[in-house]
Amino acid sequence: MSNRSISWAAALRELKADRSAPSPVREERLCTSTGLRGAPALAMSAWRGHSGRRYVVVVQPLDTLDLVAEDAALVLAVARAAQGQGAIVAARACERGDPGFLGWLAACAGLGARELHAYRLAETAAERAVIAADLGGPTARTSAGAE
Repeated sequence: MSNRSISWAAALRELKADRSAPSPVREERLCTSTGLRGAPALAMSAWRGHSGRRYVVVVQPLDTLDLVAEDAALVLAVARAAQGQGAIVAARACERGDPGFLGWLAACAGLGARELHAYRLAETAAERAVIAADLGGPTARTSAGAE
């Protein structure tokens, strides 16, 4: 055992600086099991934003055309690396029946997206825009409304 002394003031400053630095946006895969009565489980995942907040999403195939036909959502277009890590290609705060959604979807497919992750717990367009900004990395783009 060492008799090395620690500068607690310096250590606390480092911890505080560490906490204030923005964390990278990352996916935290969720394990789901078979639902009630043998129904297949929903494919779900979670994303941590720059703020550290966690957003639980439902994973859909990229060709889900009617994803926002009935309900508004924040939609993330996600590419997946060979090792399984997800990366947000683009984010879109969609209103119900968003007319620009299909064009955005085609553009995301061209950028390498293979999955759509839908976050539906934000109640207003302003909340969806804030969350899109929180999840927006250097390569993510946010669009809202008609294009």
